[in-house]
Amino acid sequence: MQTVSLSGSLRENVGKKDAKKNRREFKVPCVMYGGKEQIHFVADEKTLMKIIHTPVAHIIKLEVDGKVHNTIVQDVQYHPVSDRLLHADLLQILPGKPVTIGVPIVLTGTAPGVLRGGKLIKKMRKLAVRAEMENLPDEVTISIDNLEIGDSVKVSDIKLENILLLDAPNNVVVGVRTARTVVEEVAPGAEAAAAAAAPAEGEKKAEK
Repeated sequence: MQTVSLSGSLRENVGKKDAKKNRREFKVPCVMYGGKEQIHFVADEKTLMKIIHTPVAHIIKLEVDGKVHNTIVQDVQYHPVSDRLLHADLLQILPGKPVTIGVPIVLTGTAPGVLRGGKLIKKMRKLAVRAEMENLPDEVTISIDNLEIGDSVKVSDIKLENILLLDAPNNVVVGVRTARTVVEEVAPGAEAAAAAAAPAEGEKKAEK
């Protein structure tokens, strides 16, 4: 798995007042847990946003107070109106201890069913996997070269060495459906019946 670096500074105080002060200075209050103790720190908002929104999964080498920790993003909180990053939880990765992470799904190839008029439906963007750090993948690649109309790839079809897939085995990851166009057909004789039921223009005038 790819790694990225992030520097943080220990928080002098842990509280709402201190958190608001940090956010005004474009710093995000964060906490790292999973090890012997929790570490409360702040990180640069712009740098952290770039790390969170990268398209692949990665390990964050977090440097705080002169020490480097291997971590992954576990949870983030955003402001409901401005969408600014308010808080981030990072999980420390320890040797020999499996971790759970969402890994992006990447499709490769061309589905024959799509060439025959079908529609490719991607139902899952990420897979929840559990593995030790050295086995964590950047992404999960799935070939769609053999998908005909009506075919699909389920979680149970994906085989990854030394990695446990946590999503339900029957969940469909990607499939090809028939592209149907709804056409309303008039039943035979319907037009004639409608015409007979409606009085002619001349008859309406005569009745008047």
